[in-house]
Amino acid sequence: MPMRRRVLAAGVAGLFGAMTAGRTAEATETAALPVRLDQLNLVNLSHVNDPATTNVFPGDPAFTLETIATIPRDGYYLQFVREGEHTGTHWGAPGHFNTGEPLADEMDPADLFRPAVKIDIRAKAAHNADYAVTIDDLKAWERKHGRIPDGAMVILWTGWDAKWGTPAFPNLDANGGIHQPGFSIPAVKWLIDTGRIGLRGGTGTDTFSPDVGTDETYTVSKLVYQRHRISLEILANLRALPATGAWVLAGGPIHRRGAGSTATIFGVLPPGVQAE
Repeated sequence: MPMRRRVLAAGVAGLFGAMTAGRTAEATETAALPVRLDQLNLVNLSHVNDPATTNVFPGDPAFTLETIATIPRDGYYLQFVREGEHTGTHWGAPGHFNTGEPLADEMDPADLFRPAVKIDIRAKAAHNADYAVTIDDLKAWERKHGRIPDGAMVILWTGWDAKWGTPAFPNLDANGGIHQPGFSIPAVKWLIDTGRIGLRGGTGTDTFSPDVGTDETYTVSKLVYQRHRISLEILANLRALPATGAWVLAGGPIHRRGAGSTATIFGVLPPGVQAE
């Protein structure tokens, strides 16, 4: 079996293994029966890209769609798409911020299919748009939900997914500065140093970036985007993703030397796992 297929198979096996983790012996024996793929529940975590509403990171190219073929005229329908690789919901490769780190075409399938946890910081973000998640926040989450799995995607639900398509999403000040919540530098270092995001894994958010919007040094991104870690950004519909027990799968075009890509990102919920 080719290496890339073995890696993907290992990821799928890990998903099924996670279904039985922590169960009683009786429940585990029952769950050992083959799991049908149609028993998995998929939830869409991506926004629809629309030139009329898509918020573009300041300085990125405008997003446009142009109809270049129609069925009455050409016998088929086709649009020309112009966008940056990180337009709308997307994933980023390590080489997006770090020279010499893997780019999109150097990643493994398992890098894009990871166990996920969701940290709900909506209340704090509503009070402070520049809120930075702390180590204490992460430890408080673990006291309630259990340890974050090694190699996980740690996803922040800030409430910004509800602001998509409006000026409230970039939340620019009078000088054009972005105000969005994110991770603190110590929190991301803790996630890395403890293996919670290790060789692969990473961060996710419903904002532009895992960095607090006011941090123009992108320090958090530079830390996350190393080895085979990725970041999922501008996520949607996070209400449908449970706090723990789900996986995420990122799919999109793989460009030669790509920084990532605009993506359809799915939450994959095993049987019995439901959103809160």
